[in-house]
Amino acid sequence: MSEAPSSPASGAAGAAGDPAAQRPVALVTGAARRIGRAVAVRLAEAGWDLALHYRGSRDEAEQLGACLRALGARAESFGAELGDEAQARELVPRAAGALGRVDALVNNASLFEYDAVADFGAEAALRHYRVNTVAPVLLARALHEDVARRGARGCVVNLLDQKLWNPNPDHLSYTLSKAALREANTLLAQALAPHVRVVGVAPGMTLGSELIDEARLRELQAAGPLGEGPRAEDVADAVLFALRNPAISGCELLVDAGQHLQPRSRDFAF
Repeated sequence: MSEAPSSPASGAAGAAGDPAAQRPVALVTGAARRIGRAVAVRLAEAGWDLALHYRGSRDEAEQLGACLRALGARAESFGAELGDEAQARELVPRAAGALGRVDALVNNASLFEYDAVADFGAEAALRHYRVNTVAPVLLARALHEDVARRGARGCVVNLLDQKLWNPNPDHLSYTLSKAALREANTLLAQALAPHVRVVGVAPGMTLGSELIDEARLRELQAAGPLGEGPRAEDVADAVLFALRNPAISGCELLVDAGQHLQPRSRDFAF
């Protein structure tokens, strides 16, 4: 049995009886790499078609699209700078125009640059805020406009961070912008009901980075409460759960293998 919603939103592209018209469509921002890619793959496996947003990773987005099409999904790539309000406003209409509709939005893309109190400034703070808070709100509003026009139902999943439940002052501008998105999660759930549900998914330390190589990642994860994980696939499964469950909205799911239960005065990288 397909894991996609059994009653897709109305107003689908294509003629009645067209199999493509029965598949829901999700827009995933920052889909070309890392957690965004895992989410896109999981949704395609579960019967969704994908609108793949990217900023600078066009080749990777197009390669991912080819992989998803091999899984039987329709997949189209859309470049946009989410820090530019005009581009953010147009992303959902572009995706709906190409794929016939958009039923779900996964706000995964984020800016993640290091700063702390000592070097905090308005420029960095606003740069993070535009991408990590303003763009997700604009995109959620655009999704609501699309599904409400069709008399349908939709869902927004905002990718947050376990750090909001276990704060430290590293990555200050990033943290402030994600804290604002967490509050927006509640406000959007109120404002966009009943047509759109809004759910937060907060990953923990899931993948390596420039500051944490794979060996150090495994070491840090092993020191956590569950002694392992989380994996990108675990986060993707949580996103799919949020999209499929019609009874949850205005809440957050922590997918961090319990990492928020261990207070830290510094970020994992330190």
